[in-house]
Amino acid sequence: MNNSGALHQHTPMMQQYLRLKAECPEALLLYRMGDFYELFFADAEKAAQLLDITLTSRGVSAGQPIPMAGVPVQSLDTYLARLVKLGQSVAICEQVGDPANGRGPVERAIVRVITPGTITDGELLDARNEPLLLAVWGEGQRWGLAWLDAAGGRLTVREVGGPALADEIERLQPAEILWPEGEVVPAAGRSRARFLAKTAFQEARTHATLLRHFGARLPSFGCADLPLALRAAGAILAYAETQLHRPLTQVRRIHPQRPEEELHVDTTALRALEVLDSLQGNGPSLYGVLQHTQSPMGARLLRRWLLRPLRQGRELSKRHDIVNTLIAQGFTALRKAMKGLPDGERLLTRIALKSASPRDMALLRQVLQHLPALREALEALPHPALCEALAKIPSFTRLYERLCRALVDNPPVTLRDGGVLRAGFDAELDRLNSLSHDLQGVLRDLEQRERARTGITQLKIQFNRVHGFYIEVGRSHQGPLPADYRRRQTLKNAERYINDELKAIEDQALSAQSLALARERLLFTQLLDEVGADLPALQEAMETVAWLDCLSTLAERAVTLDYCAPVFRNEGILHIQDGRHPVVEAQLGSAFVPNDLHCNESRRMLLITGPNMGGKSTYMRQNALIVLMAHIGSRVPAREAIIGPIDQIFTRIGAADDLAGGRSTFMVEMSETARILHLATAESLVILDEIGRGTSTYDGLAMAWASAEALIARGAYTLFATHYFELTEISLPGLSNVHLDALTQGEGVIFLHRVEDGPASQSYGLAVARLAGIPEAVIGRARERLLELEDPARENLRAAEHPAQLALFQPQHPALALLAATDPDQLSPKKALDLIYQLHSLLHQELN
Repeated sequence: MNNSGALHQHTPMMQQYLRLKAECPEALLLYRMGDFYELFFADAEKAAQLLDITLTSRGVSAGQPIPMAGVPVQSLDTYLARLVKLGQSVAICEQVGDPANGRGPVERAIVRVITPGTITDGELLDARNEPLLLAVWGEGQRWGLAWLDAAGGRLTVREVGGPALADEIERLQPAEILWPEGEVVPAAGRSRARFLAKTAFQEARTHATLLRHFGARLPSFGCADLPLALRAAGAILAYAETQLHRPLTQVRRIHPQRPEEELHVDTTALRALEVLDSLQGNGPSLYGVLQHTQSPMGARLLRRWLLRPLRQGRELSKRHDIVNTLIAQGFTALRKAMKGLPDGERLLTRIALKSASPRDMALLRQVLQHLPALREALEALPHPALCEALAKIPSFTRLYERLCRALVDNPPVTLRDGGVLRAGFDAELDRLNSLSHDLQGVLRDLEQRERARTGITQLKIQFNRVHGFYIEVGRSHQGPLPADYRRRQTLKNAERYINDELKAIEDQALSAQSLALARERLLFTQLLDEVGADLPALQEAMETVAWLDCLSTLAERAVTLDYCAPVFRNEGILHIQDGRHPVVEAQLGSAFVPNDLHCNESRRMLLITGPNMGGKSTYMRQNALIVLMAHIGSRVPAREAIIGPIDQIFTRIGAADDLAGGRSTFMVEMSETARILHLATAESLVILDEIGRGTSTYDGLAMAWASAEALIARGAYTLFATHYFELTEISLPGLSNVHLDALTQGEGVIFLHRVEDGPASQSYGLAVARLAGIPEAVIGRARERLLELEDPARENLRAAEHPAQLALFQPQHPALALLAATDPDQLSPKKALDLIYQLHSLLHQELN
């Protein structure tokens, strides 16, 4: 069915609905009708399916009933959260006109459009994650990216080369992506893509948007060398303002990111190292171990730090200095002052957008209540950067006192019914409230007088929003009624009336109540404006609080978990003594076995052998995590850590396919390896947990061997675990063999989890297979076959008995080599006979 059709075919209300729907065709339109938000046509059918709500109908279009579904106003947030989680955009349409004015439907307007990337409502947000809106603009092989955390008021930009675009999208995990029409979207972003006309990214247009928004401050952000990213930033601001129907005053600066300032960890490494999420879904992660922040703001900042570790430099040194100071001087008072701190960043965004609720303002009051204790704790910490932080956190005494005088202790969620502002805050509001509140006593007095006058002892005088004030008389009363009683409503068990005296009271009361509500709304708006005047200072204070929360958390983690301060050097060295895996240690406690890592200019690759389950993967990952932790400003799980310059961390771990993308397990493995071989430098840390296991033995061994040689040539710090014992024969400068030790005990094996020099002396595959539950009969047959494979004489005999089957690991037989080198057409009868004798002799040599 055509939703719109000819407007004249529909009722005035439906005509209004269709005009509004045309403004946001891609969003579900929630059309306010009394106490419900209604949806019609295809929107109703889609919402009924997504939300499991009743689908009904209202009116007729083109001879067919118009589908309709609805949600109660008071339950809106619950349904919005479900729709946004499903990636659906929603337009909210409210009544903006006065029902008493004019004829026809009440004037309505779309007041905001909620898309997955522009959520600011506290009830719809995950406190510890950021629903990012990303915009992308490219020219040639270069892409500019801008991403906005609308709820936190943070706009970030960077530029990347073409091959890095998909990885950047996967790293950011944006909720919504704005693409220029006609551009090919990488697979990682297709499900979240929203296409904009290319004119939205025009340089003149986007520059005008940025100037309008930031004014003369724009050059101070240091983004002039990122022209493509700035065009994306202009497009993203214009889009977000259109959806929110408000200027984004909470976005006060642009944060540029540059690859040369960060230690790059791609999404493959983030996933394999379980930095943010466990590979098992709800299992432990590095973020889970470190995330003991006192506020949601600190939690989100810690997550951003883990996504973007810093290279050695001033900012990283500053973080470590502050963590050291907090450990030495004490961090307890600082953390106590921040405990239970509400989410100030997101509160301020809603205040800036004029969408803050009374409850939000009470939370802001609570935020300000924490600041004196926070300032006192900072004053006791002698560090220049902490003194700078103190200067960025004013006490906001005047604003705090104003909020205390204005707001009741526990304000309601909305302004709709009043009761937000304290008595004594405004004289006019007090007068109107007094008039309204005294009404109950007036009604009680009138009710008693009417009972006495009429003799009806069960007569009641009451009020509701629909019918106003009324005198209710039950049907059990059969006697006469006063002549001044006029019927107002008939019910099954009662009649409702009104008279002149009650009508006069109603007019006075409704007027007072209405005026009081209007006055309270005005005063609350003025209060929002007062907070808005302090918004820049408040935002800077909240950014500083989040920063302090992160650093004090890293200090607490270091003390609680016995971490050491890393030492950074400019020389090529990676020395870790008694290193531990932070996540595994959190599960095992003191049972975890620490290990050393020693790499320098002459020792760049460790070839690691040993049994499955022996700890090879844990050992490699723990060293990568130690390096990553050091580069966010954290102390590390080790007795000592000395780290030279590191520019990137790469990983090639595990077996996974990409069937949807048409890639087998081996193709995925080779793609990850290719990326490493192309991008790794002498300052990169490379973790390789098996190469070549997804193809034939010799192909895989050859590929692993060549990859090892290539990485040695590049000089990258490489930890290379393998089951190919043949690789231990590689003899190149910079390569050392180490192994994870184990002991056999009868038919079993004991894993020692200790890294020792030299290659492993044997494989423990059959012992591990037994531990996994492989049937004993299969284990026994495997052992027999293993003996045959490991004993060349027995294998050659078996091959002679079964000539159709060549030994799996047997090189070419000398007799075959001789035959291959012989040209039969060149043999004389004598030479042919000699050849037969040679072949016979070679066979007897092998058998004997």
